[in-house]
Amino acid sequence: MRAIEIPFFPGRMNRVQRQQPAVATRLGGNGPSRRQLAVRQRIVFVNRFYAPDESATSQMLTDLAEALARSGVEVEVFCSRQLYGNASANLASTEVLRGVGVRRLATTRFGRDSLFGRAIDYVTFYLCAAVCLLARVHRGDVLVVKTDPPLLSLVGWLAMRCKGVTLVNWLQDLYPEVASRLALSPVPRPVEALMRAARDRSLATARTNVVLGTRMRDYLIGRGIAAARISVCENWADERRLHPLAASRSELRERLGLGGCFVAAYSGNLGRAHDATTILEAACALQSEPGIVFLMVGGGAGMRSLQMQAHARGLTNFCFAPYQSREALSDSLAAGDVHLVSLRPELEGLIVPSKLYGILAAGRPVAFIGDPGGELAELIAADEIGVSVRSGDSAGLCHALRALRDDETARLRMGMRAREVFEERYTLAAAVARWREVLSAATA
Repeated sequence: MRAIEIPFFPGRMNRVQRQQPAVATRLGGNGPSRRQLAVRQRIVFVNRFYAPDESATSQMLTDLAEALARSGVEVEVFCSRQLYGNASANLASTEVLRGVGVRRLATTRFGRDSLFGRAIDYVTFYLCAAVCLLARVHRGDVLVVKTDPPLLSLVGWLAMRCKGVTLVNWLQDLYPEVASRLALSPVPRPVEALMRAARDRSLATARTNVVLGTRMRDYLIGRGIAAARISVCENWADERRLHPLAASRSELRERLGLGGCFVAAYSGNLGRAHDATTILEAACALQSEPGIVFLMVGGGAGMRSLQMQAHARGLTNFCFAPYQSREALSDSLAAGDVHLVSLRPELEGLIVPSKLYGILAAGRPVAFIGDPGGELAELIAADEIGVSVRSGDSAGLCHALRALRDDETARLRMGMRAREVFEERYTLAAAVARWREVLSAATA
């Protein structure tokens, strides 16, 4: 009997086939082979948001799930019926989107306007996800759990214990530490300590934990998570969608009347983890200098607050625009001559700003506001793709922006290098290859 070898994640099989044990084959009738027929696994992702939602975690998950589905992997996603910016959205409960099975759970829909309402949405998602996973996942499935809502790894741990799935945690951030360091934690410290301990247990017993950078990896090792159970897989941008454009070709820039300006742009969510104050103070200092404009594209609590403060101070060098569609992202990013990225220093190792990768793909230099000794600042300095200033140093930001404005040659060189770094490390194709290695190792 001739040997048969089924590659990792070949094609679709029904559940009965997936649950059958591996079968030894014989080579030329000379006895059992050491090779085993691979068992078909299903990948199940869990995250509160998925396509058509366009929030950062949703985009990353959508990219990866669709790429795996295109290669023949059976992929299912459990998410909510909401959109990040529209809690009342009533998306279909089940559908297939570009080869990915999507199952949306019915949860409360208070939205993001209040912490209490958001907490209720979290709790109902935990409960619905737990019930759905216990009913629908099976031994042999690979369960990949993200971090929206926070501490979702506990639900994954329950499914692993009860159903024997292979658990992979995909950590976009680390809670409750983020809430604690931002002084936003609503729970007493003893309860927070218990939450951290339970979270650590769910990570320590998972097959692997995917983190976004070395600082996050080192933090988890310090928490007692074995290094062998941690894999670093940075986020990415889709090279098929994003490509460099000259600023003069940006329709958004022309539409906003910014053609003759030097534009320092911010694109995406501006939230509590980001430093809007340094941007505001720099804009105040540069108000008298014609031609420098701060273009703020996106949303979030910080964006709304910044817009109100800019209006209250009578600043005319701000321009605000809503989120742009993914299809228009190349054009939107091209509107900026330099792009601002911010992370509060106390959150180093807990969050990695994913907007960085789109900026690199667009071929633009980065002006980072945060910890000059942090992971992102070190990357910027090592690859010569921008500048970094300390959080709170508005004078330093002014100096950096003036220098970039006045030295077009340096600015263009940084932008070209940014695209090179992107193509070397941070494309979707490279990310999918890393993830396939992680999944192969997890199921070995």
